[in-house]
Amino acid sequence: MNTDTLFTWDSLGTLAGASLFTYLVVLYTKTFIDRWIINFSTDLYAVLVGWMILILVQISRGTSVMDWRLYIISGANALLVALAAGQMHNKALMPPGNKRLEVEAVTRQSNNRDEA
Repeated sequence: MNTDTLFTWDSLGTLAGASLFTYLVVLYTKTFIDRWIINFSTDLYAVLVGWMILILVQISRGTSVMDWRLYIISGANALLVALAAGQMHNKALMPPGNKRLEVEAVTRQSNNRDEA
């Protein structure tokens, strides 16, 4: 995906494009979803958003909505898209090379394990 272009159906069909769009949709809509569905997992929400994006991309390319394979392969790819979007989120919160944030994150994880 070129950095100087907007989203296209072709760019949304790539792992990078679908992951970025999924990340943005989840980022801006998760609080709204939390108001309607209490304790709805962000990971599951990201998979569902990725799945819908990938289905729409395939339909825009001419795949029949009656083809059951569309939904299966989009679901499998949605897992990859959601994982990549989650990694984008982690890198946004803790950029590589920022040792102070890395140490704080490890300390926080260690404290959470001790409390459990």
